[in-house]
Amino acid sequence: MQLSRRNTGLLLAPVLAILVWFLAAGLPYEARIVATIMVFCLTFWMTEVIPLSMTAFLGVLLAVMVGVAQIETAFQNLGHPIILLFIGSFLLARSMTRHGLDKRIALFILSQPFFQKSLFRLFLGFSLVSFVLSMWVSNSVTVAMLLPLILGVTQLVCHQEEGKDTSVYFLLGIAYSASIGGISTIIGSPPNLIGVNYLAQQGVRIDFLQWMLMAIPVSLSMYGGMLLYMYYFLSKSGYNRDLVKNYVQEEVSNKEKLKKGELITMGVFTVAVILWLSPGFLNLFGFEEAYTFMSTYFAESTVAVLAALLLFLIPPGKENEGKGTITADDLVKIDWDTILLFGGGMALGQLVVSSGLADIIGRGITTFVDPDQQFMLIFILVLLVLFLTEVSSNTAIAITFVPIIIGVLHEIQVPLLYPVLGVVLACSFAFMLPVATPPNAIVYGSKQVPIGTMVRTGLLLNLFGAVLITMWVMLYMAL
Repeated sequence: MQLSRRNTGLLLAPVLAILVWFLAAGLPYEARIVATIMVFCLTFWMTEVIPLSMTAFLGVLLAVMVGVAQIETAFQNLGHPIILLFIGSFLLARSMTRHGLDKRIALFILSQPFFQKSLFRLFLGFSLVSFVLSMWVSNSVTVAMLLPLILGVTQLVCHQEEGKDTSVYFLLGIAYSASIGGISTIIGSPPNLIGVNYLAQQGVRIDFLQWMLMAIPVSLSMYGGMLLYMYYFLSKSGYNRDLVKNYVQEEVSNKEKLKKGELITMGVFTVAVILWLSPGFLNLFGFEEAYTFMSTYFAESTVAVLAALLLFLIPPGKENEGKGTITADDLVKIDWDTILLFGGGMALGQLVVSSGLADIIGRGITTFVDPDQQFMLIFILVLLVLFLTEVSSNTAIAITFVPIIIGVLHEIQVPLLYPVLGVVLACSFAFMLPVATPPNAIVYGSKQVPIGTMVRTGLLLNLFGAVLITMWVMLYMAL
C-alpha cells in the first residue's frame, strides 16, 4: 500500500487515539472519551482522509455511540442560525461570480491610470481587489477569478530570465491579500463565524459592525506590512506600462455592457450590507429600541437568507431563461462541505466544553505559562493556532481550539472577547503551505509558485502576523 497522505491518516488516527486514551487515564470518563475522539478527528482533518465535514460527523457519531452525546441533540447545530448565514452569504457570492460582477470590479480598478504606472502599483491594484472582495466573497472564489488576469499581466511585463521570481511574489501577494481581507467581516471567513458563535454561547454577543471595528485595524495593519514586504521583491523587476495598458483595455473592451443580473446582484448585496450594519450603528448612537428591533427581526442570518431569496425571486430580464438571478443550479455549487463542517464541528466543540475537557486543558496550560504574563500567553496561543492552521483547515482548527482557548481564559480569569478574537484571526494568517488556505492552494496550482519560495516567504509573514495580532489584542484589552 502506497503511504500517501490519506493512507498515513488512516494508520495514524487510530494509533494516536489509542495512545491518548491510555495517556489520559487520569481524566474523568467523558473528558477522556472526547479527548480520544478529538485527536482521531484532528488527524483525519490534517490528512484529509475523508471530506472535512464527514470527519466532523464521524466524531459526533462516535460520541453518540459511546454515550457522551444524545442523538436527539447531537446534530442540532445543523439548524443553527449561523448555518443560514453561511448559506445566504455563499449564494450572494455565487450570484456575483455567475454574472461576472466580481471581474467587472477588478477590471474597473485596474483600468485606472494610477495602477498602471509601475509594477508595484499594478500589484497594489490586484491586491486591493483581492483584499476588498474577500471581505464579502469567498477568498477562494476571489483568487480563482483573479488568477487568469494576473497570469496574463505577469507574462507581459516579466522578462523570461527574471520574471519567474517577480510573478511568484505577484501571485503570493494576491493569495495573502485574500486571506487578510477575509478577517474584516463576520462573513469574510468561516473561523470568524465560529468565533462569534462560541462567544455568544459564553454570553458575549458581537454584531456585524462591532466585528468590523475590531478586525479592520488588524487587517489593514497586516495588509500594509504585506505590501511593504512585496515591494521589496517587486521593485527589482523591469516594467513596460504600455503593454499592461493595452492588455487591460483589451480585457475591458471584451467585457459586455452592464447586465441586469449584475445590477440586481449589486442592489441586493447593497441592501444586505446596509441591514447587516444597521443594528451596530443604531447601538453606537444610542437608539436602543431601534437596535433591539433590528437585532430581533433582521439578524445577520435572517438578512442573508432574505437576500438569497430575493436573488431567486427577481428575474434578470431575458437572462437565465426567465428564471431568477440565481437558480437551483447555483444552489448545488456553493461550498456545502464548509457548511456541513460547521454544523458537525460545532457539535464536537460543544462536547469539548460540556465534558470538562476544555477546562482541564486550560488548567494544564496555565501550569506551564505564567498567567500574569498575558502578552506571552496570548502570543503563544496565537502562534500555536497559526502554525496548526498550516497543516489543517482553518475552519477545523477554529472549531477544535477556540473552546480550549476559552477554557484557558476561564482558568486565568481573563475576559474572553479580545483573546478569542486574536485566536480566530490567527486561523486565517497561515501563509507558508498550499494546504493552509484555499488561496495558497490555488496560486500553487498555477505551477508558477515553488513550494520552497512559498514556505520562505510565508514564514516571515506568519511571525509578523502573530506579533501583530498579539499587539492589537493587548491594546484592545488595555483600552
